[in-house]
Amino acid sequence: MSGNSQFAYYLQLAARSFKRNKVLTALMVLAIALGIGAAMTTLTVFYVLSGDPMPGHSQNLFQPRLDPRSMTGYIPGSEPPDNISRFDGEALLREARADRQALMTSGNVAIEPRRDNLPAFRQNSRYTSADFFPMFQVPFQYGAAWSGKEDEGRARVAVIGKKLNERLFGGGNSVGKSIWANNHEFRVVGVIDAWHPQPNFYDLTVERGFGEAEELFVPFSTARDLRMGAQGNISCWGDSADLPEGNYSATAKCIWAQYWVELNSPQKVAAYRQYLDNYVAQQRSAGVYVRPTAPKLDGLMQWLDYKRVVPADVRLQMWLAFGFLAVCLLNTVGLLLAKFLRRSGEIGVRRALGATRRAIFAQCLVEAGSVGLAGGVLGLVLAQLGLWAVRQQSVGYAALARLDPAMLATTFVLAVAASVLAGLLPAWRACQVTPAIQLKSQ
Repeated sequence: MSGNSQFAYYLQLAARSFKRNKVLTALMVLAIALGIGAAMTTLTVFYVLSGDPMPGHSQNLFQPRLDPRSMTGYIPGSEPPDNISRFDGEALLREARADRQALMTSGNVAIEPRRDNLPAFRQNSRYTSADFFPMFQVPFQYGAAWSGKEDEGRARVAVIGKKLNERLFGGGNSVGKSIWANNHEFRVVGVIDAWHPQPNFYDLTVERGFGEAEELFVPFSTARDLRMGAQGNISCWGDSADLPEGNYSATAKCIWAQYWVELNSPQKVAAYRQYLDNYVAQQRSAGVYVRPTAPKLDGLMQWLDYKRVVPADVRLQMWLAFGFLAVCLLNTVGLLLAKFLRRSGEIGVRRALGATRRAIFAQCLVEAGSVGLAGGVLGLVLAQLGLWAVRQQSVGYAALARLDPAMLATTFVLAVAASVLAGLLPAWRACQVTPAIQLKSQ
């Protein structure tokens, strides 16, 4: 008998066994389904939170971290702060030692529509330099980003998101039109297509980077020229501690901006690390830097790991769910063992008619796998319900809790693998049945 025909035969035997023992089969399917549903709900949440926000490009993105703070509160061995000062950011941007570099910070501005039926509203925004868009591979629906010349000229230009474009201009090509923010007029030069990397790695100061997408982008230099208020984690020291929030000069002793670079080869990464070491040494010689903290250059995924983007409660829930799956598997082992040993007489007859132990073992594993497949289908329904419950929570990542094709396939692979694993001991015990003893007892 060929392998395919043997497998089909074992499936037929499994189907007959299910019909004879409906209650026992239902209990096993339910046990597997409950474990798989809980495990896949938490695993999916962990998967979407720990994924690569820039697949295929993250290895080229790095965040420099420097420490210009005073010695007050210094702890030996401490890490440089997450953000950068405006003075350092503008110096690094001006020297442009990377393939691309962007200085940025977040803001929240008042949008003033020039339509009678639409009142003013607040909008999350980002003040950044021109390389932000090509460096982070931002797709455009209309127009394009501004240029470095417009950064230097403090041009009043803006790039807006797709949702903001629909709200203000009905979704049409708004390039060349005006938008009013914080009582200033900006000319729209580009409209971003749907784009919102998760997590929002380039600025993790708000809801661990899982908040709403920013819809307004203006040049960093323009925002500073117009004194547009910044937001996020802001730390000042010395004579700058009492400065008005958000309005910081280039010489203010404050760290509040983000700085990212693109380096497209290991050699360039090494060269940029050396450049940062030299820059810090120069600042120490000038008396600007007083701490002995070494600079850091974190890769994107290294940065996410350092910031522990995945909340601790999500990790805990995942391990608890897999512990629950293990308990379900132990129950399934007991149920399969009881089911297979109850059929000792049938197995003895098959052995007497020439079936090998290997054939009995394979038959039992196919039956266990079939239970797992059925449990996977029900578990998928339970996982979808669990993810729906997650989406009802008021957390920034709630909307991300959805099964993608990879996790859908994982559901069934995990269900079948778990049930086959649970069936190993019962199948081994079943194939040890002695035909002679079983035939005498009949």
